[in-house]
Amino acid sequence: GDWDFWSDWKDRRLWVTVTPIVLVTFPAAIQAWAWEKFRNPWGATIAVLALLFGEWVNRYFNFWGWTYFPINFVFPAVLVPGAILLDTFLMLSGSYLFTAIVGGMAWGLVFYPGNWPVIAPLHVPVEYNGMLMSIADIQGYNYVRTGTPEYIRMVEKGTLRTFGKDVAP
Repeated sequence: GDWDFWSDWKDRRLWVTVTPIVLVTFPAAIQAWAWEKFRNPWGATIAVLALLFGEWVNRYFNFWGWTYFPINFVFPAVLVPGAILLDTFLMLSGSYLFTAIVGGMAWGLVFYPGNWPVIAPLHVPVEYNGMLMSIADIQGYNYVRTGTPEYIRMVEKGTLRTFGKDVAP
């Protein structure tokens, strides 16, 4: 979805919670099918690799080929560590329930640390026109996308946050 398309939408709140929940369904379904039919313990990893290949083809031809967005603005999420863990839990336990509970939790918990090496450079704070912004925010500010309401984004001003993770005035 949108949180995985744009580097400035890969934030520490919504992208980390929404993306792994949405993305676990397809690898889990392929994993269950491969385990049931072939006793193949690496169905989720194969599904994720095929999904990432399709994502890279989509990002290259659609975002770079047609609209000339730089690839580092639209890279897909790294899903391979979570898929390996999901497959490992199924292989070691042989239980769908254990894999769903513990493997699904591991999938969600390893998602952000697995993506952090790619995301970290985009969270570097810089001063831009008198405002403190991250590099990802500057990218979203300079490369304007369509004007439909779901793409309009408010850039957080300053770094003062409350304990509720909202921007303080």
